[in-house]
Amino acid sequence: MPLSYFNIAKSRTLCTYRHIHNASLFNQHPSIFSSLLREFSNTLIHVKSIHAQIIRNSASTQHFLATKLIKAYSDLGFFNSAYKVFDQCPHRETTLCNAMMNGFVKNREYKEVPKLFKMMGSSDIEINSYTCVFALKACTALLDNEIGMEIVRLAVRKGLHVNGHVGSSMINFLVKSGNLDEARMVFDGMPERDVVCWNSIIGGYVQERLFKKAIQMFVEMIGCGIRPSPVTMASLLKACGESGLKKHGMCVHAFVLALSMGHDVFVLTSLVDMYCNVGDTDSAFLVFNSMCNRSLISWNAMISGCVQNGMVPESFALFQRLVQSGEGFDSGTLVSLIRGCSQTSDLENGKMLHACIIRKGLESNVVLSTAIVDMYSKCGAIKQATNVFRTMDKRNVVTWTAMLVGLSQNGYAEDALKLFGQMQEESVAANSVTLVSLVHCCAYLGSLKKGRSVHAHLIRHGYAFDAVNMSALIDMYAKCGKIYYAEKLFYNGFHLKDVILCNSMIMGYGMHGQGHQALGVYDRMINERLKPNQTTFVSLLTACSHSGLVEEGRTLFHCMERDHNIKPSDKHYACFVDLLSRAGCLEEADALVKQIPIEPNTDVLEALLNGCRIHKNINMGIQIADRLISLDYLNTGIYVMLSNIYSEARKWESVNYIRGLMRIRGLKKTPAFSSIEVGNQVYTFFAGDDSHPGWVDIKQLLENLRLEVEASGYVANTSCVLRDVNESMKVQLLWGHSERLAIAFGLLTTPYGSLIQITKNLRVCVDCHTVTKYISKIVKREIIVRDANRFHHFVNGECSCNDYW
Repeated sequence: MPLSYFNIAKSRTLCTYRHIHNASLFNQHPSIFSSLLREFSNTLIHVKSIHAQIIRNSASTQHFLATKLIKAYSDLGFFNSAYKVFDQCPHRETTLCNAMMNGFVKNREYKEVPKLFKMMGSSDIEINSYTCVFALKACTALLDNEIGMEIVRLAVRKGLHVNGHVGSSMINFLVKSGNLDEARMVFDGMPERDVVCWNSIIGGYVQERLFKKAIQMFVEMIGCGIRPSPVTMASLLKACGESGLKKHGMCVHAFVLALSMGHDVFVLTSLVDMYCNVGDTDSAFLVFNSMCNRSLISWNAMISGCVQNGMVPESFALFQRLVQSGEGFDSGTLVSLIRGCSQTSDLENGKMLHACIIRKGLESNVVLSTAIVDMYSKCGAIKQATNVFRTMDKRNVVTWTAMLVGLSQNGYAEDALKLFGQMQEESVAANSVTLVSLVHCCAYLGSLKKGRSVHAHLIRHGYAFDAVNMSALIDMYAKCGKIYYAEKLFYNGFHLKDVILCNSMIMGYGMHGQGHQALGVYDRMINERLKPNQTTFVSLLTACSHSGLVEEGRTLFHCMERDHNIKPSDKHYACFVDLLSRAGCLEEADALVKQIPIEPNTDVLEALLNGCRIHKNINMGIQIADRLISLDYLNTGIYVMLSNIYSEARKWESVNYIRGLMRIRGLKKTPAFSSIEVGNQVYTFFAGDDSHPGWVDIKQLLENLRLEVEASGYVANTSCVLRDVNESMKVQLLWGHSERLAIAFGLLTTPYGSLIQITKNLRVCVDCHTVTKYISKIVKREIIVRDANRFHHFVNGECSCNDYW
């Protein structure tokens, strides 16, 4: 071959083409084009110029040149040009197809690969190991199990699986598609296994959360004399972190140092992540601070680890260091920090991060915007959360769920249900979290119809048989007054032997005043060797309190630590004090409060104060209230309860002083309201509310009921009116209470003889309780009232609470 042609390949300029006059020489030596492509494939203009010369010299039919052109175009990212070369080849063979397939994979045009693979099969083009490797990469990316398994079967049939590259690709595909057993069979059948194969199978066990298996495979790998790679160590560290195996993680750390990987950023970042996952942030910081070079992933791992371990201020300090270092940050950094603000209800920093997102033009990032919605919701800023949600161009199921949960948790249950309707209109499929949040909304509203509808959704989507979801449904049916439905769900699901399920049923029985049934569930738990937890005893003590089971409650309280190694928390003390106080054992309750080893919180003292109100112990009540106000001077409930104690003692000057104090401190009493579900709508009434369209009929019916109950022997208990007005005004005010308005509306709008169910946000007063008993007998209807404490089932003049609430 003339020397001038070698000079062309070395010249680095295509101007040399002008010196080429003898085209026949190129036909005689097409390998020159191959040399040119090898030398000048770094820019598109060079490749196109060579391509033009190939066409001009009629060398385009040469398969090896077409293959080189396909590779050159693909490497530059111009797979369309590569495909044109491929498409214009009259005769396609394996090498050409493999080059095109590799081009598709490199340019992430994975969908084209299965088509090309099928074409090779139908055209009897030989499929070799390279074909399988490229095709399996595409199927792994696409999660195309059908074609992927077809390739796996073909590779096994042709014996290609013994090839290291094919075997690794097969294992990787099978692992990613969830076929770990098949991956292990391929792995075991390989005569030689390199580190990539071992990494794939170890990674598979980690992916399936079989962490101990992953560690065992690592031990086998070392025994076979295979040197681990950084990927191996990262997989092992992930296994140790997610399984909480700190000691194993420390051993892997020692391996990292022994293998001289102590400067590998990828491995060190995995170490930071592992230590954070096992709760050892001190060790995580030591590794992080020792890093000579840090990637943004390293910073994000440390920031996320701090948030995960409740060290939110430290995460912001790290963020400040990151910004000062000039490294920049990304959406992952911001998401972790926003989650930190959600945890601590830090609205100010949350707003700062939101502003940062807007400045960087990241509002279109669905994950970030969803995190912002969640943050505002957790901080109680539901208006801002709604504004962000409404302005989002794209919203996924997580976004909708964040907004629904936010509305639900902030007391906007009706709005959450309306939003679910919009979600359905936009054909967004709800997930388990979405539906469970709706179950809680229905429970809050006491909306049985909507609750049953959501239950049907859970069943249709296969979510209803999970213990957590079933527990939410038990709670919902109990709060909707259908304790029988709750029981049925509980006994159908008891085989799950889940403590959360039992706790929900115990709490359900408790709020219905069925203390003995609640104790029965506890006995069954003990018989089944199901270990009760702190919540179990909170639910049990609450059930005993609502049923007046003082001795049973005492026994439970004292056996917690003795038999179950559960130290009483503030909640347990509050429940036990409430039990004693309701039963009139005020001295014992007061003595218990003084014996608490830690400073009692407001819940404990409020329970005792409520007992003082019920049993009219004014002196003790005033002492407790003073103590409470010094602890929590912005708690409206304390002032209201103290005002009520003074009112019942007719100490109006003291009442006026307390109310004046509330005004000065900007505190407002929570208005009483009652709601009732009629048809598919929930109607809400406030005390003295005359704004309802049917007010005239409601008022007339209430007047008729007043005359009938008075004729039956009812005498108004005006001590419930805590205002300094005359007796006739007190009676008038009593008949304007929200639950009476809701009952009257229910009697007017529901079929004769049907159940009337009311939900009230505060405790039912004594007089309303008495009146409702009379009404249930006069109208021959069952009336269920759920107040802030419990359920009252009124039937034929009697209440299920036996006047103890």
